[in-house]
Amino acid sequence: MTKKRGFFYGYIIVLASFFSTAVMWGTLYSFGIFFEPVLTEFGWTRAATSAAYSFCILLSAFVSIVTGRLTDRFGPRLVMTVCGLSLGLGYLLMSLVSAIWQLYVFYGLLIGIGMSGAYVPLLSTVGRWFRSNRGMMTGLASAGVGVGSIIIPPMVGRLISVYQWRTSYIIIGIIALVLVILAAQFLKRDPSQLGQLPYGAGEAKESKLNSEAGSFSFQEAMHTRQFWLLCALFACNLLPLSAVVVHIVIHATGLGIFAASAAYIMAFMGGGGIIGRIVLAGVGDRLGNKSAMIIGFIVMAAALLWVMVTKEMWTLYLFGAAFGFASHGLIAVMPPMIAELFGLGSLGVLLGIVNAGGAIGEGTGPVLAGRIFDITGSYQWAFLICAALSIIAIILASLLRPTHKKGLIQNIN
Repeated sequence: MTKKRGFFYGYIIVLASFFSTAVMWGTLYSFGIFFEPVLTEFGWTRAATSAAYSFCILLSAFVSIVTGRLTDRFGPRLVMTVCGLSLGLGYLLMSLVSAIWQLYVFYGLLIGIGMSGAYVPLLSTVGRWFRSNRGMMTGLASAGVGVGSIIIPPMVGRLISVYQWRTSYIIIGIIALVLVILAAQFLKRDPSQLGQLPYGAGEAKESKLNSEAGSFSFQEAMHTRQFWLLCALFACNLLPLSAVVVHIVIHATGLGIFAASAAYIMAFMGGGGIIGRIVLAGVGDRLGNKSAMIIGFIVMAAALLWVMVTKEMWTLYLFGAAFGFASHGLIAVMPPMIAELFGLGSLGVLLGIVNAGGAIGEGTGPVLAGRIFDITGSYQWAFLICAALSIIAIILASLLRPTHKKGLIQNIN
C-alpha cells in the first residue's frame, strides 16, 4: 500500500502547469498586439484576420477532447511535449506569412493543435494530485495565464516596435518551443507513479463520490442536464473573453491611445486574472463553485457595460483588471466544478468536451466583434452583446443542481 511521505510532488505539478500556462496563453493573447501591424501590411478585414484566431481556438478546443483522453490514459508528459512542438513551430512559421491561407494554416492549425494542451491536460492533471484544496491548486496552476498576460503582450509590443512583427514571431516561437517542452518533462499523470497519495486523500471530509468508483463515465455525464449547462456557461464566458483579447487593443488605439500603452490593457487583464483565478477558486472551495460562478459573471457584466462608456487610458486599465478577474477566474472554477459534479474518473475527457462546447462561443467572439466593426465602425454592439451573455449566464448558473448516480448525490453548494 502506497503512503504519502516526504516532499509532495504535486507542488511540482502545480508549478510546471503554472509555467506552461504562462508561456502558452501569454503568447496566444499577444495576437491582438500583432493585429494592427498585420492589418496594415496586408489590408485584410478585421473579421477575416480575426477568423484565424477563432479557427485556432475552435480547433484547440475540439482537439483537447483527444488530448484529454490521451492524458487520462498515458499521462501529460508526452501530450504536452507534442503540443509544445506544434505551438513553437506555428509561431516560427508565422514570420513567413504572405497570404491569408497561410495565416489560417500556421496560426489556426499548428498553434491550435499546440494550444489543445494549454488547459485540459494540465488542469485535469492537477485535479488528480489534489483532493483537498483542489480549487485553490487549480487556481494557482492556471494563474500562469495572468502572469503570462502581464509579461508577454507588453514584451511583444516592444519587440514589434524595435524588430517589426515578423522577427517578433520568431522570438516568441523559440520561447514557446523551448520552455513548454522543458516544463512538460516534469509532469506526471498521478501520485501513484511516485508511490504517493493525492493531497488530502483519506481525510474524513473526503467523499466517496470524489473517487473514481463514484465517478460518472463519459456517457453517463453526457446524459445529464448539468453537463450541458456547464458547456453553455463556458461559452458565455469564452465568447466575451476571446472578443476582448483580439479587439481591445485596436479598440483602444482607435480612441487615440498609443499602441504601446494600449498593450498594457492586456497586462492589467493578466493581473486581474491572477487575482480572479485564486479568489474565485478559493470562493469555490469555501462557498461552492456555483456561487463562485455567479459572482464571476456579475463582475463580467459590469465590466463590459463599463467599457462601453469609457474612453480614457486609466479607465480601460480598470476595465482590463475587472474583466480579467471575472473571465480568468471563471476558467479556474470549471475543472473543480466538473470534478464536484461528476468525479475524477473521466475528468480529462469531460473537461475536454466542456472546453469544446465553450469554444463554440470562443471561436465566435473575435469574428462577431470584427464583423460588427466592419459594418458599423464601432465595437459598441459587440460589447453590449457580450454583456447580455454574461447576464444570461448568471441565470444559467443559478439553475445548476446536484447530480445523481445509483442513489448517490454529488452536491453543489
